[in-house]
Amino acid sequence: MIYEKLKQDNILLKKQLSWLKISTCQCKKITIKKEYTVEEFGNFETLCSRYSRSMDFLIRKIFRTLDEFEFENQGTLVDVINNAHKRELFEDIEMLRVMKDLRNTIVHEYIEDELIDVFEEVLKYSEILIEIINNTLYYIKNIISKF
Repeated sequence: MIYEKLKQDNILLKKQLSWLKISTCQCKKITIKKEYTVEEFGNFETLCSRYSRSMDFLIRKIFRTLDEFEFENQGTLVDVINNAHKRELFEDIEMLRVMKDLRNTIVHEYIEDELIDVFEEVLKYSEILIEIINNTLYYIKNIISKF
């Protein structure tokens, strides 16, 4: 049962990664600037949404599924992150906390001008998030191949 869940989560994570990559590439072409056209702003707003959803999905869904699959305690979010770090899915716990805080900023930002202030960080951390997701997919692939 948990094996099937892991396989399904793996498929969904690949989809998340695909959408995140598309938005990241679009926004890298736009670059960071003081003013954006409506279309450019829309592209960055989409990247912010995809970044936030990808962070949530990775931490709250995938990392928890891995804990369940490997019989880790279903503890707090801090425990889940620590377990993922032990699996070497990312290098720096503090950086992941910063990325999670950025996600919280995006989700709670309702004023357009203030959202623009996070575009540079979102672009930077999206690249890192893509790397972490790729590491996680590789980790899951190794698990699945053993069955």
